[in-house]
Amino acid sequence: MGSATGSTFDTETLRRGVEGGKNTLLSLYADDAEIRIIDRNSRPSHPKVLHGRGEIAEMLDDVYRRDMTHKLDACVVQGDRAAFSESCEYADGVRVLAESMITLRDGKIAEQIMIQEWDE
Repeated sequence: MGSATGSTFDTETLRRGVEGGKNTLLSLYADDAEIRIIDRNSRPSHPKVLHGRGEIAEMLDDVYRRDMTHKLDACVVQGDRAAFSESCEYADGVRVLAESMITLRDGKIAEQIMIQEWDE
């Protein structure tokens, strides 16, 4: 992994954040970042949309408070765009897979589209 050419976005920082550093992960988002989440509860025509670092922080607090592990499986950065795969597992064995496409601005995540699915 490494850094995007011409930006300060660092995939190793993304790895550290995803795998357990909620505050590290939050630091990668621009103040006005937006995340659109698509999953079994929020379909593509009506995604859940989080606006700004405050709402993103609330979501991360909820996720990282759970008894589960997180792993950054892969990340590709090209210019001002990046994509990454994340796999998670709850203590009871339920698995979650999330795929994200992000737009970068000044080395920070400005927009993210996350598609996630988990075991039933």
